[in-house]
Amino acid sequence: MSGTTTAAARRRRETGAGANRWVVLVVLCTSLLLVAVDATVLHVAVPAVTEDLTPGAMELLWIVDVYPLVCASLLILFGTLGDRIGRRRVLLLGYALFGVASGLAAFADTAEVLIGARALLGVGGAMIMPATLSILRQVFPDRRERALAIGVWSAVAAVGAAVGPLLGGFLLEHFWWGSVFLINIPLMLVSLPVGRLLLPESTGERDGPWDVAGALTAAAGLFGVVLGVKRLGGGEAPLSVLTAAPLLAGAGLLVAFVRRQRRRRHPLVDLRMFSRPAFSISVGCIVLAMLALVGLELIAAQYLQLVLRLSPLETGLRLLPLTVAAMAAGLFGAKTLQRFGPRTMVCCGFCLTAAAVVTLTAMGSGDNAPLLLTGFVMLGFGLEVTLFGSYESMLSEAPPAQAGGAAAIGETSYQLGAGIGIALLGSVMNAAYAPGLASVPGVPARESAAAGHSLGEAYEVAARLGGGPGEALREAARHAFVHGLHVTLLVSAGLLLVGAVMALRLPREMECEDLVELPRPREAGAGAPVRVESVR
Repeated sequence: MSGTTTAAARRRRETGAGANRWVVLVVLCTSLLLVAVDATVLHVAVPAVTEDLTPGAMELLWIVDVYPLVCASLLILFGTLGDRIGRRRVLLLGYALFGVASGLAAFADTAEVLIGARALLGVGGAMIMPATLSILRQVFPDRRERALAIGVWSAVAAVGAAVGPLLGGFLLEHFWWGSVFLINIPLMLVSLPVGRLLLPESTGERDGPWDVAGALTAAAGLFGVVLGVKRLGGGEAPLSVLTAAPLLAGAGLLVAFVRRQRRRRHPLVDLRMFSRPAFSISVGCIVLAMLALVGLELIAAQYLQLVLRLSPLETGLRLLPLTVAAMAAGLFGAKTLQRFGPRTMVCCGFCLTAAAVVTLTAMGSGDNAPLLLTGFVMLGFGLEVTLFGSYESMLSEAPPAQAGGAAAIGETSYQLGAGIGIALLGSVMNAAYAPGLASVPGVPARESAAAGHSLGEAYEVAARLGGGPGEALREAARHAFVHGLHVTLLVSAGLLLVGAVMALRLPREMECEDLVELPRPREAGAGAPVRVESVR
């Protein structure tokens, strides 16, 4: 036993998981926070950008969407590149690119320059996100400590997504729209030297050449799929050329990528990871959890602003309990995972989230602050418990040499789940909302059809009509939106229960055994490593 204990200690020293590992966690979480904030901070600045740069409708769409689109497409490419050339190296390059791109975006004087800068931010984000998780996997070889670290990491991700709009609103009240990007530069200037000093370098297996063609195929395939999903989420017809073409092309490229990886002796991504139930089920749980979270947050924000008539700041404050609950779940999730195991934790997380969603079906046309507070707290806690347990199980099941690829798969699942959630739940919402405006007394059929596109458009049509017909249309639209919200919540609850059933295939207990690689004694002849079980 003393040999395994010595092996564990040596492993910690070699990976940097000594006294400074918690400082390393702070550095990683800071960079993750910037990437998460940047994904949502621009949303509140869109009116100011529109007024200053006067972009066309398509240009404005690309200004908002190009960052998550590029980021999601390149996660596998840079995650596996980090395994090859060094995860810290890729992370530091991502810091530098993120800072430069932020400066370009802040001072962009045309829509085209802003789109290009946002695309570069997406490249930087794709370099940073999988690197943070794969370095975390290396720095915390002890699974119990790693569970706590992943809890902090996931809580920071939740905070970043929620803080983005609030921070953006604050900056816009005092500065110009470019300030939402400019705040990244000083933080990146600090992160670069601190990261170079404190973060350990690590690589995976370097056998065989890096599959450049496979990496580009995966990037192009993901770009097509994510673009098609985003167009569906924007209300485009599923069979339109601009929606179906990227979806089909992207799916075809991803199939080609999978076939290529199976044939190669040294694949870019070891697809055998998916043969492990804990890994594949964890990835599926991440997709379902994000599907529910993003779709519900989008609809909840519309409900608060358009039905209850709250300001953007009041809306952010109403959603703040969801973020606080998510932080609490992430911070306390490690002990929960150790006590109850991944299966119970993820399954209960899905069930709690489904209960929160069903509770929120009591929302009506009037404000019910206690109900919203209860529902959002349950929602935030349940979803974070689910995401935390899924990420921890996925990362622990992946071989250390494939940490970058596994992290990239997890982050890609996160992005795809978010896109699918907006598309799917948005479609359900529209299908339930539009029939309620088909025949409003005193409103012409043409105006009724226009009002059926969205609640915001219904309010615009009602304002143009004025008088009794306008008021009737406004009231009918509010009731139709609330009805659509209830239907969407019930569909979401059903999907969450599917996730709970999936989670029953996860391991019952949290196995805290790490395999430590030690060199064979020279007299044994071969220099290959020996795998020694270290039980903590």
